[in-house]
Amino acid sequence: MRKGVDGARRRGPAGLLRGRPLARPRGWGGVAAMAVACGLTASLTLLPLAHGGSGPAAAPPSTGPGVGTGVQIKADTCEDPEASLTPDTRDGPAVQAIKARGKLVVGVDQNSYNWGYFNPESRQLEGFDITLAKAIAKDLLGSEDAIIYRTIPTNQRIAALDSGKVDLVVRTMTINCRRIQQVAFSTAYFQAGQQVLAPKDDDSITGYDSSLAGKRICTAEGSTAYEALENNSFGATFKDEGDGTRADRDQFTVPNQLDCLARLQMGEVDAVVTDNALAAGQAAQDPAVELKGRPFTTEFYGVAAKLGNDDLVRRVNQVLVEYRRSAWKTAYDAWLKADLPGISGPPAPLYK
Repeated sequence: MRKGVDGARRRGPAGLLRGRPLARPRGWGGVAAMAVACGLTASLTLLPLAHGGSGPAAAPPSTGPGVGTGVQIKADTCEDPEASLTPDTRDGPAVQAIKARGKLVVGVDQNSYNWGYFNPESRQLEGFDITLAKAIAKDLLGSEDAIIYRTIPTNQRIAALDSGKVDLVVRTMTINCRRIQQVAFSTAYFQAGQQVLAPKDDDSITGYDSSLAGKRICTAEGSTAYEALENNSFGATFKDEGDGTRADRDQFTVPNQLDCLARLQMGEVDAVVTDNALAAGQAAQDPAVELKGRPFTTEFYGVAAKLGNDDLVRRVNQVLVEYRRSAWKTAYDAWLKADLPGISGPPAPLYK
């Protein structure tokens, strides 16, 4: 079994051993383990936790991964949504407020294996995104433990920033034209793509194509996967009746990606559409599922801050300049390489 950065044995959410088949009726066994995982998700969501495959990502430029490319951005267009503010180490009002508090408050996931998940042995949040959040806290406050995690569902990431519940969101959040009107993003720290996850023994699903006709598809609410299906569902069922209301059953659109894996294992849906980076972690938890077809989008993850907190965004971008040089590769090797191989380095930063 692989070990994490701290030497602890690697497990998925709620103690699920990597590589052990999880539950699904009709030959996949019982569902008790996943029921525990879903229960843990529900009990921790939005509570503060005080802490004391496919194509490779773009290769770094030859002059080093911390060197970015500058582009001219027109205010009324969205030609380069990944372009962010240039790095800076000066303390503006947002950074000063964090330093005065003595803690960085970060919105994260706690059930995405390899990215942000609760390790029941260490009683800690671990993963690629958690490692990056710690690096930001260390730069701002001198200690990676000077951080408060708030676990937030996919569809509450922007609301958590707007309300001031968190300073940053580090949670596999895709940068796109719609979101840059709502939050301020750092430069990209990872490249992913949307893909289909389905049972290995289901040959009727071949990818994001007409083979989805008549199928039941699960996505996370507020995700880019849901937006993709809204644009073209290929005749699949992916919306719940009463989506976004109290009558929403959360069968096809769910608060968290792990809920989609549970639905798939229980036979309530036929496939999942999500980022291949997240799907690779789910496939690592359950060898009875696999990625189907090819990624049909190219997406970049960024650290999100509240609109207007430019000094904080610039400071995060400065952290990422150094992070790309060596720490990114160390984190990738520890958390992602085994299940998402072939990535040579982080995306090169793009600046406005």
